[in-house]
Amino acid sequence: MTINPQLPIRFSRTHRLQWEEAQQKFVILYPEGMVELNQSSAEILKCCDGERTLADIVTELEQKFATSGLHPDISAFLEVALNNGWIQQ
Repeated sequence: MTINPQLPIRFSRTHRLQWEEAQQKFVILYPEGMVELNQSSAEILKCCDGERTLADIVTELEQKFATSGLHPDISAFLEVALNNGWIQQ
């Protein structure tokens, strides 16, 4: 599966994104286990609210971190997230 740039992206309803104090990082919780996230991955997933498209997420994060050129990395991560079922369109 690939990201459709025209459709909004939302975090999966069967997973939960939350801060884990013990690990001092965000994690994805799901019935079969847990995935620890780095800061970049967590920031991307926090934008997946069902209203933002890929371009919206890229724009928001480039503004938030005062940088440019994030599209390839964000797109690649969202492809992985989609194939793992962490996000949906």
